Parts: sequence; C-alpha cells; structure tokens
Amino acid sequence: MKSARSPLGREAKKINPELNQQITPAFLAILDVILTSIHEPVLVLDAEFKVMRANHAFFRTFHVNADEVEGVTIYDLGNRQWDIPRLRELLENILPENSKFDNFELEHNFESLGHKILHLNAKWILSDNNQTQLIFLAIADVTELEYNRRGLEQLVEKRLVDLIEAKKEAESRKQIAETSLLEIKKLKDLLEAERAYLQDEIKLEYNHENILGKSDGLKQVLYKIEQISRSNTTVLILGETGTGKELVARALHGSSLRKNRALIKVNCATLPANLIESELFGHEKGAFTGSQTRHLGRFEVADGGTLFLDEIGELPLELQAKLLRVIQDGEFERLGSSHTIKVDTRLLAATNRNLEEEVRNGRFREDLWYRLNVFPITIPPLRDRPDDIPLLVDFYVKKIAKRIGKTIEIIPTGIMNALQDYHWPGNIRELENVLERAVINSSGPKLRLADELKKPVKERGASRKSLQTVEKEHILQILEQTKWKISGKDSAAEILGLDRSTLRARMRKLNIEK
Repeated sequence: MKSARSPLGREAKKINPELNQQITPAFLAILDVILTSIHEPVLVLDAEFKVMRANHAFFRTFHVNADEVEGVTIYDLGNRQWDIPRLRELLENILPENSKFDNFELEHNFESLGHKILHLNAKWILSDNNQTQLIFLAIADVTELEYNRRGLEQLVEKRLVDLIEAKKEAESRKQIAETSLLEIKKLKDLLEAERAYLQDEIKLEYNHENILGKSDGLKQVLYKIEQISRSNTTVLILGETGTGKELVARALHGSSLRKNRALIKVNCATLPANLIESELFGHEKGAFTGSQTRHLGRFEVADGGTLFLDEIGELPLELQAKLLRVIQDGEFERLGSSHTIKVDTRLLAATNRNLEEEVRNGRFREDLWYRLNVFPITIPPLRDRPDDIPLLVDFYVKKIAKRIGKTIEIIPTGIMNALQDYHWPGNIRELENVLERAVINSSGPKLRLADELKKPVKERGASRKSLQTVEKEHILQILEQTKWKISGKDSAAEILGLDRSTLRARMRKLNIEK
C-alpha cells in the first residue's frame, strides 16, 4: 500500500477531493449522455473512490439499483462484496503509475452472482492543473469466455469446490490464501499439461477398441484384467513384441476406478536416456541447458489417473532407484528442485524382456523387479492362439479395406489355413502388416496374399507332433545352423525374426541347452 496521505499514494499525481466541487451540472449531464450510450458496465469514481455515476449496464449486470450505488465507496458496494484485494491493487497501486490500465483481470466469488472473471479498464480524467479529478472504470464480464478458453470447466469447478472445503480447515486466512493460490496454479498447470497430452493422444489410431479372441490363453488374460482392474495394484504386462500389451493396459485403465482421468503413456525405449528423467519427473526452468520453462513430468500429469510405462526393461539403471521411490512412497522431486511432490498415480508397466535374466545380469534392480511383479499378466503369442486368427483377420481386413476404399468379401479357406499355420514371430503387429499388403494386392472381392508365409509351425495332416515339439526342433535346427550364435548379424534371433531376449525365453521354456 502507498502512503496514507492519499489513496493513490503520489503527491504529484494524487487525487484532490476539493476538485469534486469544480464538477459542473453541465459536465455531469454530458457524462450521463456518454454513459447511456456505452453497453458495457461503467463506473465513474470521485477522489475518495465513491461512485458518482453508474450506467444501466452496471445496474443490470450486477443486479443493483441506482440508490444502492451512487455516493457509496466502491469497496462498500453490495454489502462489501466489492472489497476485493485485486481491485484495491488496481486503484491504489497500479493506476498511480500509469495514466490508464487496460484488461486488468480480476477473479472473485460474489455472494449474489457467484464466481466471476472481470476485465477492468481504468483511466484518469484530469483537471487543468494535471490533478486527478475522476476515475473512469469500465468493467467487462468475461467469465464464460474465459471458461471456454481454459477448457475442462467441470473439472476445474470440482477442484475449486474441494479447495473451498479445504480452506475451512486452515488455521489462518493468510495460510488459506497462500494454499489456494498455489493449488489453483498447480491445477491450471496440470490441466494444461493433461489437455496437451490428450490432444496428442487423439491423433493416434489404436488397433481396435476391444481385445478380440476366444482362445483359452486370451480368456485367462481377460479374467486377470477383471480381477485386478478396480484396485490400485501395480501390474506388470509381459509378452512378445506385437502381442498387444498396450491394449491390455488400456483395458485395465478403462475398467478401473480411475477411468475418468487420463491414461498417460511413456515408451521408455523411444526416449533418449538423458531425457527420460525429465519426461517422467519434470524439470524446473534452468535445470539444464535448453530448459527455458518449467515442465510437468508424466507422473504429475497422471496424478489421480494411470501411468503406463511401456518397455520398462529399457529404463536406465540410474533412474530405476527414483522410480522405485515413487512406487513405494508416491513422491519425487523435479529436476532442478528440492521440493518434494506427492502424487496418487497407479502404475502399469510392460516389457518383452525377461526381467529375471536382466536382474541376474545386473541390468535391472532386483528390488524394483519385486515391486513391479506384484500381479503379472502374460499375453500369449499369436502362434499359441490359432483359434483367434479368424476373428482378427476378419476385423483387420474390414478395417484396412474401408480405409483404402476397397471391398473384400471372401477370404479363401486355403489362405485362412496358411495364416493359422504360420509361426507369427511379429505376432498381431505382423499379422496386420501382412493383411494390409494382402488387401492392397487384391483386385477383386477375394483376398489374395502378397507374402509367402514361410516357417510354418506344422504341416497340416502330415505330422502328429505337438506345437512345442515342432517349435523346439525348428529352433534347434537354426541354432545348429548358426553354431549357437544367438544375437548379432546372421544369428539365430535374426533368422527367426525374434528379439534376443524373446529367443532366450523360448529356449528356457522349451529346455533347449547347448
């Protein structure tokens, strides 16, 4: 606040109450005519911030009568509803430094009107000796416009109600104000970050809305999803590349109690090691070279929702301890900050690696592995789900044909048998690619494959060997051919079209040893 000698606090520019006596009836008459022609609410204040004139728009907008306004100090209007710190800041601190001030934003809860967002435009009207005689104050109600711009209005209103309830339990008005301002700013940043993330997610095209299949292996996956989805338990989703681990994560989130908040995804394999920490936990401005603004991490954005860490086996060892702390205590610090942030985030993780082997090799923390492996869900590979292939083929053929403007009505039995006999090292992702090439290759209503599907798991009608036996023999044959070279150029993993960790996992399952 400025000096008590003047409401505006400056001797050279102070408002002089005596100048009110110099205002003539003719001037007021002209002023009334001007005010009548203005459609937005306007107040004319005298030297003591008393209302000299108000136009009809003001009476109509703020539900008051002329006898309740004129001659009353602006702070006393409406049973002191207008005694607002931000309004005092404009009139007593900011306006003395400027001849006028436009678009000063004021946000306040009026008892009679509710929550309002106002833009104030204030201007001095000076006398001949350059002393302030009147203040012209125009008021624009931009509440609806601001809500439309900010978006997520219902969520903001709910959070504001929660904040009002929290205020009642605070120890002092000062603590209440500080807590409210910090929480509103945090909420605004969170909603902006979440909205930006969701806008990016809208651009993505997911494989399909529901998990398709009727095999026993898939039914077991769906049963586990139903078992665990409504709890906050960490879930580890295991499976080979292309089996649909993200789809399972979305099913877990979609049937959970957090489904009304966002599912935030981070692919640990696609981010450079030096950016993963910032992406997960956020950073403050200036935390490192190039950090021009504060950035909210995915854990903060997912507060109250679900965070899906895909390919968690790729997470650098030095970040695994920080992740472990978040899982255990629900707290962390942004890069460049010592302030501890607490979050309520459910964690889903997925990997195609054998994490037990990674632990033995020192590439994954054992304590983090135990924290993640509370409730594992293993998705069977497509080769173990031959009964699901017709459903998937029908879905993808229709989807792809519609996208590229073709009509495929017939899928020959021979083609369906070939698709069911194929080994599918790339699983559903490979199936979708094969079918897209097939639809493009088909000139009529009948589907024609463009690929020669090699390495069949079995020869139909020619052998009574089990699927595992044929697979074991085929892998042994390739291993002998490559002299047991598992990874690298011209290795068994490359020939089989498998990730090395996936190949090792299959070898252990099939008891293949040199």
